[in-house]
Amino acid sequence: MTSMLERPSAPVGRLVDQFELGLDAPICLTWELTYACNLSCVHCLSSSGRRDPRELSTEQCKAIIDELQRMQVFYVNIGGGEPTVRSDFWELVDYATAHQVGVKFSTNGVKIDKKVAARLAASDYVDVQISLDGATAEVNDAVRGPGSFAMAVRALENLSEAGFKDAKISVVVTRHNVSQLDDFKALADKYGATLRITRLRPSGRGADVWDELHPTQAQQRELYNWLVANGDGVLTGDSFFHLSAYGDALPGLNLCGAGRVVCLIDPIGDVYACPFAIHEQFLAGNILADGGFQHVWQHSDLFQELRSPQTGGACSKCAHYDSCRGGCMAAKFFTGLPMDGPDPECVQGYGEAALAGERGDIPKSSVDHSRTGQRRTPRAPVPLTLMVRPPAKICDENPLAGMEQT
Repeated sequence: MTSMLERPSAPVGRLVDQFELGLDAPICLTWELTYACNLSCVHCLSSSGRRDPRELSTEQCKAIIDELQRMQVFYVNIGGGEPTVRSDFWELVDYATAHQVGVKFSTNGVKIDKKVAARLAASDYVDVQISLDGATAEVNDAVRGPGSFAMAVRALENLSEAGFKDAKISVVVTRHNVSQLDDFKALADKYGATLRITRLRPSGRGADVWDELHPTQAQQRELYNWLVANGDGVLTGDSFFHLSAYGDALPGLNLCGAGRVVCLIDPIGDVYACPFAIHEQFLAGNILADGGFQHVWQHSDLFQELRSPQTGGACSKCAHYDSCRGGCMAAKFFTGLPMDGPDPECVQGYGEAALAGERGDIPKSSVDHSRTGQRRTPRAPVPLTLMVRPPAKICDENPLAGMEQT
């Protein structure tokens, strides 16, 4: 069982206070296997599209899984990019589950045909999360690309017909889909799935669309009320703890877990404090260069700093600080706000005031694997046919180039 990192003894308080000091293994480890992707979503947190030629090999990935098993990391969230376009994806999934590391992977559905759905239904240690950002094609495809809604629904249908239990529908909440929350829930119920909603962060390509896509203040309240009414049957990944300042705390830890209980491994083995903070300032180390994942997690200077007592800055004077804990680190950083200041979406309005004031240079993500090299470009139709061969070259502009269609 994951335990507290060794430190001087202290009185046992609330669980959230203990988690702020860090654990000896992450509760939630996100692992982006590849930056390759057949889509070009406008809000992609990792600006995915092209493969990185330094991508970890199959054997290097297996060595990481061995280490996670030794650390007793019970499951890992695999993403990308689109992880299923890696030719060794299923080999790595099988290797992880055979070594007592459960797998939850996020996909746009491009590879989930009937055969794959049947294979997934036969496994007890794999969970599937299908990404959708609109309950209709009109809303979804404006963000994720033409044809992506049909592709995701086809995957859900295949999983349901195969008897896969409790797939997840993952939604990034925007001002264009807040009004569709009931529709998302109905869609999940239709396919025997669970709805998971997460917050839009100004990370990666999301930085370019955050101003126009993040929910308005009125919509934040609408979202909070909906979560209070429906939260027991909806997953949030602790995305919305900043909304707890409205009143009652939402289910979950209600804290920023970056470097304390969560982190990210990227496709080349870099370890970041948070999946939404892919920037050199939040880079804790590299698995290959710095002695493995366990050493980075337990001994990196960055993680030690994040686990030290935090003052809360100006937010600590707010009556709602114990509820929202100052909000999201990544949201503040990528909007140019100070780390000890208010969340840009602070429901008490302090973030809005801070955004209107003087800010320094707004940081950009340290990586950008967009296929065009440009963030805002027209999106081509999404291929709905399945592929059988890996790309002809590791760094093709199109990650699906060279594949034969079936």
